[in-house]
Amino acid sequence: MDGSKSSSEEVKNVDVYTAKGLLSTGYRYLDVRTKTEFQKGHVEGAVNIPYMFVTEEGRVKNQDFIAQVLEVSQKDDKLVVACNRGGRGLKATIDLKNEGYEHVANIEGGYSAWVDAGFAGENAEKTACKFHP
Repeated sequence: MDGSKSSSEEVKNVDVYTAKGLLSTGYRYLDVRTKTEFQKGHVEGAVNIPYMFVTEEGRVKNQDFIAQVLEVSQKDDKLVVACNRGGRGLKATIDLKNEGYEHVANIEGGYSAWVDAGFAGENAEKTACKFHP
């Protein structure tokens, strides 16, 4: 394996509390869930660029993901990346690091953990919450 490629061990994983703090210091929230998932609820101000699409054959990687991220950000931008539970976010973060993004962090537990922590975003579905007030 090429030693210059990032792996999951090299990715900065952060919990939702750390991610919320990073957002207050200039990081942007990159939501890599599908458009449908994003429309059901998202973090205010988040940028949505799906990492995968749902097709008849199942989930397929968005081959234009990096190009689409580059349209809205620079490689020196600071990004927190999240999907629904963390898997796609981790893969997206690895791809971004391999593309030269240095200031990227994956949110452990993804948007679901964000909602569970009480940080409900725009149009958040309460079904994602474990605890209701």
